[in-house]
Amino acid sequence: MALFAVFQTAFALALLSLRTCQSEVLDEYLPLAPQSLNVSINATLQHLRLQWIVHQLPYQELQMVFPIEISRIETSKVIWTGNYSTTVKKNQVLHWSWESELPLECATHFVRIKSIANDARFPQLNFVSNWSSWEEVPAPTPGDSQWLIFPRSKLVEEGANVTFCYNSETNHNISCYLGDELIHREQLDSNLYTFQLTNVPFINIYGITIACWENNRIDGAVLFVSKVLEEPKNFSCQTQDYKTLKCTWDPGVDTALGYNKQPSQHYTLFESISGKKKFCGQKNWCDWEISEDFPKTYNFTLTAENYLRKRTVRSVFDLTDRVHPKAPESVQFKNVGTTNATVTWKMPVLGNYVPLLCHIQLHDKETVRQEHNVSIRVNGEFLFRELQPDTEYMVRIRCIEATHLWKWSEWASQTFLTAEAAPSKALDVWRIVRSDKGLHNVALLWKPLSKFHANGKILFYNIIAQNLDKKSELKRLCIHAPANGTELTLGQGSYQIQVTANNSVGTSPASEIVISGSSENEEVEEERINGTEDGFFISWKPRSGNMTRYVVDWCAHPQSLHCDLQWKHVGPNTTSAIISSDAFRPGIRYNFRIYELSAEKTAYLVERKTGYTQELAPSDSPQVVVRNLTSHSFALSWKAYDTESQSGFIQGYYVCLKSNTTQCHPDSVRVGLPDKSTCCKHDISDPKQKTFLVKNLQPESFYEFSVSSYTSAGEGPNTTFMKVTTPDGRSYMLMQIILPVTLCVLLTAVMCYWKSQWVKEKCYPDIPDPYKSSILSLIKSKENTHLTIMNVKDCIPDAIEVIHKSEGTKAQFPGTEKLFTESDSPKPANLYLLPAEDFSGPAPCISFENFTYNASACDSDSFAHIPVPSTALPNQLGMLASPDNVENTHTNSQEEIPAGEISLNYVSQLASPMSGDKDTLLIDPPEPVLCSEYKMQMAVPSHLASPVPSEMAASLEPF
Repeated sequence: MALFAVFQTAFALALLSLRTCQSEVLDEYLPLAPQSLNVSINATLQHLRLQWIVHQLPYQELQMVFPIEISRIETSKVIWTGNYSTTVKKNQVLHWSWESELPLECATHFVRIKSIANDARFPQLNFVSNWSSWEEVPAPTPGDSQWLIFPRSKLVEEGANVTFCYNSETNHNISCYLGDELIHREQLDSNLYTFQLTNVPFINIYGITIACWENNRIDGAVLFVSKVLEEPKNFSCQTQDYKTLKCTWDPGVDTALGYNKQPSQHYTLFESISGKKKFCGQKNWCDWEISEDFPKTYNFTLTAENYLRKRTVRSVFDLTDRVHPKAPESVQFKNVGTTNATVTWKMPVLGNYVPLLCHIQLHDKETVRQEHNVSIRVNGEFLFRELQPDTEYMVRIRCIEATHLWKWSEWASQTFLTAEAAPSKALDVWRIVRSDKGLHNVALLWKPLSKFHANGKILFYNIIAQNLDKKSELKRLCIHAPANGTELTLGQGSYQIQVTANNSVGTSPASEIVISGSSENEEVEEERINGTEDGFFISWKPRSGNMTRYVVDWCAHPQSLHCDLQWKHVGPNTTSAIISSDAFRPGIRYNFRIYELSAEKTAYLVERKTGYTQELAPSDSPQVVVRNLTSHSFALSWKAYDTESQSGFIQGYYVCLKSNTTQCHPDSVRVGLPDKSTCCKHDISDPKQKTFLVKNLQPESFYEFSVSSYTSAGEGPNTTFMKVTTPDGRSYMLMQIILPVTLCVLLTAVMCYWKSQWVKEKCYPDIPDPYKSSILSLIKSKENTHLTIMNVKDCIPDAIEVIHKSEGTKAQFPGTEKLFTESDSPKPANLYLLPAEDFSGPAPCISFENFTYNASACDSDSFAHIPVPSTALPNQLGMLASPDNVENTHTNSQEEIPAGEISLNYVSQLASPMSGDKDTLLIDPPEPVLCSEYKMQMAVPSHLASPVPSEMAASLEPF
């Protein structure tokens, strides 16, 4: 019992001693509360930054929790409460920050803090300190600052919520705008207002202006909105030489802002195995040096960072799996022929001659022709076969590490040209033959050889035309490229034509075609066909069995001056073809000819086809002429269209007739017109009919008509209506009578006028013009060949013979006192026509009368008075033509002239000389000439001229 008491006393003393020790330790470390609390503001980030220290830490480090409270305006208005947990070390300055939604410049903030020891290693230190005193963070008052709105500039990410505040001196009406948009406000204190923006957008890198108005004061701030920093994409690293790793990534959007508000994001590369870190100067790649004892595995972390956030990505890989060879080098060609070529290349050294797999492609201008895989170490070589002569090829080579096949190298490419060879294919030749006057006009055409068959640049074409009937007759032509045709004129007979293409190496196989000696202008009936948008389906019937193939030809542009002839070959066992072309157009008429080509290579026309891919309505209307207009009808006529200009097959015509009548002919239909009028429409379904009789009309009525054509696609355009007015029926009948009568009268008048001219010519012609007399030709002076006027001295006057009869009666001329008797003039006396000068008083006059006129010599000054002297000598009379002798010829006007037995004969100076005394009257008689152009005349005294007594008329002889 005593022992137990002793043990109990000892335990109590030990427990008391332990409690005393713990109490002393606790008392010693009670100052573990936060001390030296310092609060500051980061206006850019709107952060409250706290700084404090824990003195007399009992251990080197201790897990502690620091509760924090933040109040606004008043300490009692706590707006945020939270805990900050960390491991505290001796003499360590602790930092913590808090981001405020409301700008810290808007209101005064208060902060206090306490500490809690919370370390499982030291359960005895489980205590909570008292709160520190409130630390005040004052805000500027309206009177102390010239600024009214806060923050002055704010940096946020796109899509964030932002609050601005406004400190007003007095409680007045305040309005704030973001651009043109009014911002909703809330009153936080007596002079404090807040403006909340939600989900702010990115507009530009230079920020958004916020403006506020209070009375006459204005203030503003700038909100900078950054693009959200993106996580780097496609982050990977690889090596090309086992010396350097090149890491690349896609940086995404750039978050840089203007005015240096925020630079572009920067990147940091960290390798966790080696613990090395590198700042990357580029935004999408970074190099990492590989050490000689490089590890097999790498663990990289890429960090993107700007002012607002960080983004990180990781990549773990084995180095041997990330080998990316460089592009091949020194790509060259050797032994290049027409169909073969060898390519060689080198690879940059990659480690200890790592095995590589190379991929080779052979390209021409169109596509990839060959592909091959080749295993190499450093140098590579490959032989290409089955190449095309004179063709440019491109070779592309890339390689990959053959073990892990991580990534192909970049392509290395080079081109080469194979050598030329002779053309390998004959030309496709066709012809157009026109026979005229025994000659053949041949348009010879051919299609150029393709690049594949030309095997080089075609320089010229050789043409040989041989007469099959005369083998020695050859015609040779050389046509330089790039021509694709020529004209030949061949004689009679059949000809064989050979055409070859030539390049610098050789000649192509010859193309042969035979021109038959007979005319090829055969008349073959043309058949209509219907085309589609895809072309024409053409079929035909074979004409003979001795043929090798068919040829279909057509003009690609039939309305052009050069029709661009095309042709297509069809096999001998085929009697149809589909003709398609990009040149085909709607509304254009295409003509096709089908030929058989015999074994002798002679072409025979089989059929003709014509059609449209798509018919269109006519583009114009016929030119109409009105004929046979009557009071009850008129006829319309028009010409046919030019076949090639038609936009479709003309199926008929519409005649549209307007009138005041309300009834239409039974063969017509009343239709409405665009101008809301109506007309009677006649359908002429026969396209060959080019006339139309409009009948059953009313006299003196007004009509309008138009004529339009139509095809299967529709009617042509409505032309302007022509106007016709029918005449009066009675006037028309009268005109039917008057016109024939008028024509008869006019015809009779013309006939009478023509007959009167004939009668005048025959009975009383016009007096001849002396300037046109043929006498001038007899006296033309040899010295002056241009003499055209006859002088008086050169004229031999005409003579009048007075012949006395043995019996007769006396007669006296008016104005005379004596009678002419036979005894007064015993022998014939010659009277001459003399010009009358200074003659006065009564005298006997002699007039000449012919069948066309009767002019008395004494009635006109233009006629000469002929006095008859009894004793004048003939030679003297002959000289009276001279003006000097005119006065000597005048005799007494009272002398008598025998009348009853006298006959007068007129002798022209152009008449032939006469026998007897008349010959002796002429001095220097003229040479015999042709008969006078004057009519037979006779001279009688004027008082006997009309009427002439019968007995006197019997005694006068014509002359």
